[in-house]
Amino acid sequence: MTRHQQRSGEGRKAATLLVALGTVAGAALAGAAPADAATWTTVAAGVAYRQYDLAAAAGTAHAHVLSVDLTNTHVRLGLLYPGAVASRAAVSSLADSRNAVAGINGDFFNISETQHPGVAATGASVGPAIANGRVLKGAVPDAQRFGPALPPGTDTRAVVGVGTDGRARLDSLSLDGSYSIRGRRLPLGGVNQYALPENSVGAYTSDWGGVSRKRATCGTDTERAAACSTSTYEVTVRKGRVVSTSAAPGSGTIAAGTTVLVGREAGAQRLKRLVRGQAVAVRYGLISAAGSAYGFAVGGYPVLSGAKPLAGLDTSVSAVRTAVGIGNGGKRVFLFALDGATAYRRGLTIAEVAAALKSLGATEGFSLDGGGSSTLVARPAGSARVTVRNHPSDGYERPVANGIGVFTK
Repeated sequence: MTRHQQRSGEGRKAATLLVALGTVAGAALAGAAPADAATWTTVAAGVAYRQYDLAAAAGTAHAHVLSVDLTNTHVRLGLLYPGAVASRAAVSSLADSRNAVAGINGDFFNISETQHPGVAATGASVGPAIANGRVLKGAVPDAQRFGPALPPGTDTRAVVGVGTDGRARLDSLSLDGSYSIRGRRLPLGGVNQYALPENSVGAYTSDWGGVSRKRATCGTDTERAAACSTSTYEVTVRKGRVVSTSAAPGSGTIAAGTTVLVGREAGAQRLKRLVRGQAVAVRYGLISAAGSAYGFAVGGYPVLSGAKPLAGLDTSVSAVRTAVGIGNGGKRVFLFALDGATAYRRGLTIAEVAAALKSLGATEGFSLDGGGSSTLVARPAGSARVTVRNHPSDGYERPVANGIGVFTK
C-alpha cells in the first residue's frame, strides 16, 4: 500500500478558557422526537443539527447530531485545540476563538496523574494530531493511553480526519522521525507526547507548550501506572546545534526554532554523548496507512468499517459518548454526542454507538472521548457565538485537549 509522509511546522497559542454551568445552553429535552421523525435545523449552509431519543440496553439515551455536507465547497472541518498540545480548554471557547459555527470534543487525553505524585498532568491527547496540514504530535504507547479498552486489532495510531482531497476517512498514522549526529541517523520514539516508549528519545517543539516534560519518562510500555524512570536526560537544540543539557526533563515554553530532545533509559544514554555546539538535525512526520495527506486528523478508535461494526466491540458498559460517522464516500460527516443530563446519563455501549452511526447513514464510525468530555456546540440562528446543545455530565463544560470544528466561508 502506498504511504504518505506528512511533515511538521510551528504552531501558535490561544487563551484557555473555562465555561461555567451558567453559560451552558442545552436544548430542551422534553418530548424530543424519535430518530426517524427528528427535524433537522440549519446551522449554516451545508451544516444541520438535530436531537432525538435512542432506545438502549441501559434505558433511553438522547443524541445530538451535526450533519456536515463536504460536497458544499463553503464547508470544512478542522482541528480545534488551545494552541498548545499540553493544554486544555472548553469546546465552546475553542470554537468561538476559531470562529467555528459548530463542533464537538475530540481525543482522549492525559487527564490525571494520581499514579505519579508530584508529576503534572499534561492535558495532552493520546493519539496523533494534525492541524491545518501540520503535524502537532504522535501517538503514545498503547499501554499509556487513557480511555476504555481498545477494540481488538486497534491501537493509539488510529485517527479520523479529512484529507487534502476533501474526503473524510479513518486511517492510522505512524511516526517517522529521527535525529542525526555526524551523519548517523537515530530514531525518534515520539513527538510532543505525554508518554514515550521505554529506551527512546522524544522531540518537543514550540507546539508542546510550557508544561513539564517529566511525564514523558513515567510509566512503561506495558503499564501506565509504573514508576517514572530514574535514567533520563534532556538536550536543547537551537538552530541545529546543542545549546544546553540537563539530567532531568524540564518545563517552560519552547521557542520557535528550538527542539528539546528527551531521553529515557537507553535513549538517555545516547543523549549524554552530545556536547554543546554539536550539530544535530531533527526531522519527523506521520506516515498514513491509507497513503493520504491530511488537512486535519485527531485520535480515538474505530467502531464501524464498511457499514459493519468492528468485531469485539463492548456490549456491556454504557456511558455518555462522542463519535464521528462518515458516509457518502467521505463527503458526509456526522458529529454525534450523547446528552449527559441525569435522565439520559446511562448512555450507550460502544456497540450501540456503532449501530447509531450506521442508522444515520454512516459506513465508517469512530469513537472519541466521552463521559464528562462529551460536548456538542453550534451557533443559534443569527448568533456569532456557539451554545452547548447537550448537557455535559459534569454539569459544566470540561476543558479538553482538542475537538473537531465546523467552519464555513
